[in-house]
This record gives sequence, C-alpha cells and structure tokens, in this order.
Amino acid sequence: MKLVLRITERTTEPTPVLPVFPVGTDPLLGLQNEIQPADGPGATRCVSHPHELALGGIPVMCSDCRARRDWLLINHGRNVWVRCRCGNQWLEPEVSRSDFDALIASPYGTPYPSVEEGLVALGFDGVFAGIYLA
Repeated sequence: MKLVLRITERTTEPTPVLPVFPVGTDPLLGLQNEIQPADGPGATRCVSHPHELALGGIPVMCSDCRARRDWLLINHGRNVWVRCRCGNQWLEPEVSRSDFDALIASPYGTPYPSVEEGLVALGFDGVFAGIYLA
C-alpha cells in the first residue's frame, strides 16, 4: 500500500463574522462609560490625610511602624480602611462613609485606573516606610 499526498486548492475565503451586540447597546457608549472615573456605591475611592487622625479622641497609630500621621483612607462601599506609608492597612469601623465623603469633598483629585496604581503613585506601597512626606 502506497500513500499519496493529495493537495486541493480552495479559492473560497471564509466569511468574516462580525461581532453581534445586544439590542440597545452602543460600543462607543460602553467605551465612554469605561473611561469615566468610578463613582457610586461600588466605587473604590482614596484620599490622603497628612495630619494626625483622632478617632473617638484617641490618635491613630500604625501597629507596624508606630507612625502617627500621613495616612491614606480607602473607601469601598460602607467600609473605610486606613493605610500607612509602610504598607500596613486595616479596616477602621470608626470612620463611616459620611466621614470619608466629608474628607473627599475637595474638587482636586487624581483618578487612577486601579487602587494598586494609586498606591504606587501616592507613595503608600511601602517604599516610603518610616518617612513623613508632609
């Protein structure tokens, strides 16, 4: 038995398949919504707090490096976390979302694509551990 290789040439091209979007959606509006800053109850927001932070009259102190000022407050939903320059972060139930909203009322802010990029840009990723920048 001898195998013979047979080559066939096809001149027909496969028909390109175009993406199908659900009825009532516009890809340009979707892109516009993606590049808008996050807002609403599911958004993660950050604000720096260079001064001392006293909760219930007791000053906040980092349990790792003993820092007493220069914090980053991170809000997601009803929760607020406090982050130190050394990278230590904890959930702080004493700070409510309304307290956070009062701190972030300033129109001057920089949106970042992700929390991690914001931490690096603001210096709260642990690089400046033990240093007060403000």
